[in-house]
Amino acid sequence: MKKEVKTASAPQAIGPYSQGVIAPPFVFCSGQIPLDPATGKMIEGGIEEQTRRALKNVAAVLEAAGSSLAKTVKTTVFLQDMNDFAAMNAVYAGFFPAPPPARAAVQAASLPRDAKVEIEAIALLD
Repeated sequence: MKKEVKTASAPQAIGPYSQGVIAPPFVFCSGQIPLDPATGKMIEGGIEEQTRRALKNVAAVLEAAGSSLAKTVKTTVFLQDMNDFAAMNAVYAGFFPAPPPARAAVQAASLPRDAKVEIEAIALLD
């Protein structure tokens, strides 16, 4: 059984997908880009600010599902430019308690709305 996750605390889906899907014992969070959920617009700033906003959006979807960043078991980080990896990583490290989730980080040729970063996650439910 699967259930859609919807929250106004994260950007609304900009295509035919769900913000997240609960499929016990996991919640799958769709890739989040650095959109301000209140305005639907891309936030200002560089990779650090964009990573911070994308992770806040991930956290909002997970929390709406009854999970959290602390229960995250796997993330995938898509970067517009792999040269931003160290700066992204420094911000990312502050969001996950030990032990951090498994992760893949890849460079993408292009991301939605010309974002510098997109992050998806899989987390455990309570």
